[in-house]
Amino acid sequence: MQEPFKIKDLYIPSQPTVRDSKENIAYHEVFPNAGLSNHIYCYWQLVSKKPLSEPFLYRAVADGCIDIIIECKWPYSSRIVGFFNTYSLFPLGDSFNYIGIRFLPSAFSSIFHINASELSNRVEPLELVLPKVSVHIGNILHKSPLLKELKESFDCYFLKLFSNLSGNTDKRLFSALVAILTSKGNLAVEKDLNVGLSTRHLRRLFEFYLGDTPKAFSKVVRFQSMLRTKPTLETLRKNKIFYDYGYFDQAHFIKEFKTFYGLPPTAALL
Repeated sequence: MQEPFKIKDLYIPSQPTVRDSKENIAYHEVFPNAGLSNHIYCYWQLVSKKPLSEPFLYRAVADGCIDIIIECKWPYSSRIVGFFNTYSLFPLGDSFNYIGIRFLPSAFSSIFHINASELSNRVEPLELVLPKVSVHIGNILHKSPLLKELKESFDCYFLKLFSNLSGNTDKRLFSALVAILTSKGNLAVEKDLNVGLSTRHLRRLFEFYLGDTPKAFSKVVRFQSMLRTKPTLETLRKNKIFYDYGYFDQAHFIKEFKTFYGLPPTAALL
């Protein structure tokens, strides 16, 4: 598949809620082989260093991506997490070691030809969606739970898998993605996405390849773009930077932030 642009150069999905969670929880990201970098953003690991005093509730913010997640204790029971248009909470217990594969927006469905809308706001067993992929990932995890070694094995597997697949994605979809990503989600969807497709057709493409509408994806991109600036309560209060991202006013910004993060800025940006 030959994309007319590289998503990885325009979009960096962030999961800030797990980086500084607790002293006894570690979160790491490693990047894939360059040949995969326009399909897979990263491989990640979320692990408890020792049994916790209470169960851990993992808060994932909306990022526009599709993830495959595996608990190393059960390597053949991987799950797929679809596009979420809100934050999501995952109870992980008091001891865990999760490995994840985060696909960039549109990449998962472009490669596997899976209707992303059927996975939206859902977590499904991978074996029900892609049984062969589920088995191969299980075989990889069964050999080693170490992220460094897993990266090499994942790279080898996905490079071989992707080389045998060809995409037929409408290039106009990618033109629309370029417009959304370069504007950081701050655009009028119906007016600014003039890519030679009707609104209805473009919506169908977004729902199939990303899991939701252009408008919903734009909102997530705008939220993620603001997170990348690492705002503080002081910059929000003094500089009102949310106006730069197209939010109508502070109330509009706070409401959307809570939808995607699960906490108000005053709690999330301490």
